[in-house]
Amino acid sequence: MNAKELLGRDADDLGRDLKNLKQQLFDLKFQWQAEENPDTNRRRNLRKDIARIKTVLRQMQLARDAGARSRRADTTENPPVHP
Repeated sequence: MNAKELLGRDADDLGRDLKNLKQQLFDLKFQWQAEENPDTNRRRNLRKDIARIKTVLRQMQLARDAGARSRRADTTENPPVHP
């Protein structure tokens, strides 16, 4: 999973994926302790995927906030003049 793939998806879908990845990481922690030779790459990749999704969600949130601020600024810059 790379960031370019994530950018085209909606926030709800990313939220579901984030929840799923967190659950996988939680389950893997228990499996990891029981194994003699644990797969450390799987754990690292899950953490990186979680971070990527969180980053994209944050970028989406900042873009929404910036859009809301610009719309608010447009309406307050030129208030209607009443005689």
